[in-house]
Amino acid sequence: MKSETDRPDGVSRPEGVYRDAWGIPHLRARDARDLARLQGLVTARDRAWQLEVERHRARGTSASFLGPEALPWDRFARRARLDDTARRCFATLEERDPETADWVRSYVDGVNEGLAVTADGLDDRPRGTDGRTGEVPDGGPAPEFLRLGLAPGRWDPWTPLAVWLSTHILFAGFPAKLWREEAVRHLGEEAVGLFATDGPGTSGSNGWLVGGERTGTGQALIAGDPHRFIEDPGVYQQIRLACDEFDVVGLAVPGIPGIAHFGHTGTVAWAITNAMADYQDLYRERLRRTGAGVEALGPDGTWRRVARHTEPVRVAGEETVEVEILETERGPVIAGGPEGLDDGTPLALALRYPPRVTGDLGFSALLPLLRARRVADVDRAFDVWAEPVNVVQAADTEGGLLHRVAGRVPVRAEANRTRLVAAWEPGHEWTGWHETPRAGLDDGIAVMANQRGPAAPLGVEFAPPHRADRIRELLRERREWSADAMPAIHTDTYLASAAPLLDHLAALDGLTGPAADLRDRLLRWDRHMDAGSQDAALFAALRSALVRRLAAQPAFAALITPPAYPEVLLPWLALVPRIGFALEHLLRADELYGIDRHALVREAVDEVAGQPAARWGDTHRLAPWRALPDPVQEGPALSGDHDCVLCTSAVPGWTDLAARGPAARYVWDLADRGNSRWVVPYGASGHPGSPHHHDQLPLWLTGELAPVVTDWEHLEKESDV
Repeated sequence: MKSETDRPDGVSRPEGVYRDAWGIPHLRARDARDLARLQGLVTARDRAWQLEVERHRARGTSASFLGPEALPWDRFARRARLDDTARRCFATLEERDPETADWVRSYVDGVNEGLAVTADGLDDRPRGTDGRTGEVPDGGPAPEFLRLGLAPGRWDPWTPLAVWLSTHILFAGFPAKLWREEAVRHLGEEAVGLFATDGPGTSGSNGWLVGGERTGTGQALIAGDPHRFIEDPGVYQQIRLACDEFDVVGLAVPGIPGIAHFGHTGTVAWAITNAMADYQDLYRERLRRTGAGVEALGPDGTWRRVARHTEPVRVAGEETVEVEILETERGPVIAGGPEGLDDGTPLALALRYPPRVTGDLGFSALLPLLRARRVADVDRAFDVWAEPVNVVQAADTEGGLLHRVAGRVPVRAEANRTRLVAAWEPGHEWTGWHETPRAGLDDGIAVMANQRGPAAPLGVEFAPPHRADRIRELLRERREWSADAMPAIHTDTYLASAAPLLDHLAALDGLTGPAADLRDRLLRWDRHMDAGSQDAALFAALRSALVRRLAAQPAFAALITPPAYPEVLLPWLALVPRIGFALEHLLRADELYGIDRHALVREAVDEVAGQPAARWGDTHRLAPWRALPDPVQEGPALSGDHDCVLCTSAVPGWTDLAARGPAARYVWDLADRGNSRWVVPYGASGHPGSPHHHDQLPLWLTGELAPVVTDWEHLEKESDV
């Protein structure tokens, strides 16, 4: 395309792909459809391997090239009907919102066009290719394709919806209901409250909105960082999308058109965090085989036919596996069946989740978000948001502010929210949808960090208030904030949740020698989890030693080995991480199943006292997820911890490595979009041969942010496409 069009900034410029100094794509096209095609094309160029992995995960075909390690996810994806649900949702989109459906098709056309170039490159490997080591110069096909002898597959029109669904299906943490079921069965009802905290399987975020009365410009600032499993390539793509209608910068999800979560149109900006709402239910099903198939017992006492078929799942290097797919009137059966679980437990579990019920994933919000000019536009767009359920913050240049929950949460019995419920008992039906709560600012500040905020009526397990309280405390330390000052909040390492363990430590008497030295040293510690801190390392070692001792107590013995649920769900039932993340509650409880916590703390002190000096960053290192793991590469040292604002999550008692952390950081400045900032853990390119593969990692590690470039004169035009 070589035509020129007038843009919202009043300047005519050629259409095509532009790049800034960080390789971030800035795209110009004539209209929204052409822009979607260009976004898909550029994403396929920059992230071909990532798109291939996500397509397979959404379809439940990862094991076909990743091998048996990927089979548990493929089983879950098939049984949960993720691809079929996405197909249904796209059909609904075509019927109700044909413009958005055509826009999604254009994105998919661009993806397929870009992947075709990769496929052609595999047929004619560039000089310097080493199929064994995967070393390929930038511009050649991604080395992962060469290592596996794999060619990228074609995307269907509904594949973006399937990728979105597979990315977020576990966000509401429905497997936590399995944990609560086991905890209550063995420990009693009080266990729900003791262990009610976000754990290793959840994904959260920090976000804060500062009104104009607390900034130097008089215009609002929005800042934060989404916390997810850190992946390489990253889960967020910095991008700019410009056409006749709009000019938006933001963080896109590779494989999804538009900018859903974090965006700035020039006159309005928005950001989200996980609301921690509960909107998925697990039903215990009574199933029986008959000569005609499988039946399920319903709440009216009658047996009804269950939809059933089998699907072959190919596994690289092994025999193909047949998976039985069952779906009752409640939803797909994701665990067990007529014969029960693999260990013989007589149980079958059906998952009920909103898009499977409504045929709607909320994609009709995406185009209105790009076209938004004011907070009211963002508000209306999020009225049709489906999932995941998020807390949204937005501000515009006219002083408009927004702090609300967005997404669909069903109205149903309280028991549905906390535990497994019996499908054959009446009273567990969904009867409607909750109105999503709204909130205002407090002294010109709104903070969202997965705590019990506006979404409290809609959830069960929330993050402790420490991150939110600390952000609020830091924001109140000054009256005039600027975009440049925000990284100090992003990187704060104060660990308020250290208090209960330190209180127990202070109460110990009779300590002598190295044990007394350790106690005194930690009581003087500033409670900052800095990578270079020996005190932080000692605290983490003491915490882990205590967690392991608690997990070994007879009171918890029945929880060590969970039922034979699908492997994908087992992280929510692992005892040591559960105790590690609930440690604060367990130490503050008036009584803990007869456990002598002081004695265990003393034992932990004796274990850690006298250990060789180490720094927190020696063991607290980044451990990103890669579809093809690199066992040799050691991650960089990290500051922070699970309850710090700098939320780099170790798992106390299990590992100091951090698989979760800030998947991006951003600051949206409403006074001047060009004064905004952003960074991702690695870079704009997923290609190891690109100079922009990992060039942002040094910034991310130190808390620095890259500038958001808005002047087209400072960009380099890549090519006509």
